[in-house]
Amino acid sequence: MDNRFIRDHIRSMKPYEPIIPMDVLSEQLNIPVDALVKLDANENPYGMPPASIRRLQALSYGHIYPDPESRHLRQKLSERLNLPLENIVVGAGADELIDLLIRLMMNPGDVMINCPPTFGFYDAAAQVHDLRIETIWRNKDFSLDSAEIASAAKAGAKLIFLANPNNPDGGLIDQKTLSKILELPLMVVMDEAYIEFAKPHQSLVHEVLKRDNLVVLRTFSKWGGLAGMRLGYGILPSAIASEIMKIKQPYNVSVAASEAGLGALEDVSILNERMDRIITERTRLSHGLQALGYLQPYPTDSNFVLCKVLHVDAYQLKNDLMKQGIMIRYFRTAGLEDHLRFSIGKPQDTDRLLAALEALAP
Repeated sequence: MDNRFIRDHIRSMKPYEPIIPMDVLSEQLNIPVDALVKLDANENPYGMPPASIRRLQALSYGHIYPDPESRHLRQKLSERLNLPLENIVVGAGADELIDLLIRLMMNPGDVMINCPPTFGFYDAAAQVHDLRIETIWRNKDFSLDSAEIASAAKAGAKLIFLANPNNPDGGLIDQKTLSKILELPLMVVMDEAYIEFAKPHQSLVHEVLKRDNLVVLRTFSKWGGLAGMRLGYGILPSAIASEIMKIKQPYNVSVAASEAGLGALEDVSILNERMDRIITERTRLSHGLQALGYLQPYPTDSNFVLCKVLHVDAYQLKNDLMKQGIMIRYFRTAGLEDHLRFSIGKPQDTDRLLAALEALAP
């Protein structure tokens, strides 16, 4: 194919690998959708909250463009977070906000720090925008190398994305390291997609108003059970928030996504009860994986468990589970070749997973 019209750096980049949809997997495996156990994308196994479903069923204005400023949803978030509305921006998933922040603050060739293993979209988005990526590998326990981050910042790096808890291991950044990084001449974007599952919560949302170099991203995908709606939000310094509102797509959050988000904020008590169930199941799954003898789970404050695989091939194990309709995550990335990640499902999902893993034990 003639690709002479495509930008050079795009031709050379590797695409981000998303998860295969359930209906496609069902066809590929010849297994009914309702017989699949989906533990590969960290979705909420309990589905959308009841108020979100009711609001979607009663949706009347799908034929009208949504509010470009998402004012109603931002107001409800403002009340829930006890933060000014002007510091909150809503996006089509936190992924859109990651892209917007890079577009707003970075020129081609500017340096962004990436700390793998971590969420792969940071690297992918940086490549799209032709940034120079300063890769600072995490330590073996997935902790950050704060000294190397400081050196990169002092050498001119402008931006860093940090997931807290981190994906794929689920670990939290310790407070001492956070304090050091926030004092650097660097824009710090703290991705708190999984913060609701951390006990106690260690969110930095209220730090944003005290600093001009901190942005916090949150999502309705995990805790809120709305991954399919694509709804996230950011808490930003007011000067950055106003500029983001200039460059975002005018109708970036659909009517349906907004209504679903409002429903989730009505059902906080239900979602928190579901979250507690997920945390309880996380403990049971971690203990069950450890007991198998050939999987070493890492400590986690998220809705998933990462394991180092011993004595067997991790990719083969993933494929053996897939043949049984159990979907888990294998990463084709450096540092994770012998690792698997298991999302937390319902108790019956844990039962089926552990039984399959026991049968496949070496």
